[in-house]
Amino acid sequence: MATRVGLYPGTFDPVTLGHLDIIRRATVLVDRLVIGVAINRDKGPLFSLEERVAMIEAECAKISAETGCEILVHPFENLLIDCARDVGAGMIVRGLRAVADFEYEFQMVGMNRRLDASIETVFLMAEAQHQAIASKLVKEIARLGGNVSKFVTPDVRIALQDTLGTDC
Repeated sequence: MATRVGLYPGTFDPVTLGHLDIIRRATVLVDRLVIGVAINRDKGPLFSLEERVAMIEAECAKISAETGCEILVHPFENLLIDCARDVGAGMIVRGLRAVADFEYEFQMVGMNRRLDASIETVFLMAEAQHQAIASKLVKEIARLGGNVSKFVTPDVRIALQDTLGTDC
């Protein structure tokens, strides 16, 4: 039987409980899940690529141990569809929080289907308690000294505190 490979892309700056929820739920759809960490210089990430990869690897090791799904972390800077081809993914996994996400993702699916119709996109809705979580908002709360423990794991919270020099 062929290995089902999925790609879950994002900048993960930082990885949130919402991201981890989607990752955990995606593991039932595939045999191997590749977390594509986008090298997006335009977004000016708070964490370096190496830091983001390390955070995701640490968090995903726990999920992989629980689910038995192989989870790999793969930085990429090319087109998403090319990254999917590079890792052998037949499926792109996308998380949705709100209707606004769907409008953007709907356009992306159309473009990606034109680039390679053999790669499907699957949408997973974030669980209700994670729908409002966005990395951008988590960083803002942390910068201002707010408590982010409801949005990220303890290890990610410590990384935010260390990077920002705030108690969050």
